[in-house]
Amino acid sequence: MKKVFHKIVSFLMALIVLFSTLSFTINMHYCGDTLVETALFHKAKGCGMEMEKSSTDGCDISKKSCCDDKQVVIDGQDELQLSVDKISFEQQVFVASLIYTYINLFEGLDKNVSSFEEYKPPLVIRRIYKIDETYLI
Repeated sequence: MKKVFHKIVSFLMALIVLFSTLSFTINMHYCGDTLVETALFHKAKGCGMEMEKSSTDGCDISKKSCCDDKQVVIDGQDELQLSVDKISFEQQVFVASLIYTYINLFEGLDKNVSSFEEYKPPLVIRRIYKIDETYLI
């Protein structure tokens, strides 16, 4: 039981480290004020209403597009090394006591200790239910 619990806890801690260091990008495409599409890890395709720039007769007339692309970047943690010299003495005492109590938390007794283990019951000479004449019906 203890080994299984330790394996589960170590797997969960590995997942926490993985997700805390993972960084990803969310791309969003807005048409006006309405969110049309979101994409994770790649560029949003869009709605197909992007305005093209056209030049006729040497005049450059461009209208502002109603569509807008936004990109949200979520950065993961880069530094996983924690230096011990930045931890105060009280924090070190807390961590040491936490580890000590965690290790001793799962120690159990190897066998159940009972005070009546050496006790031998008395020998039955007469049957008490016959003497008191009480019978279960």
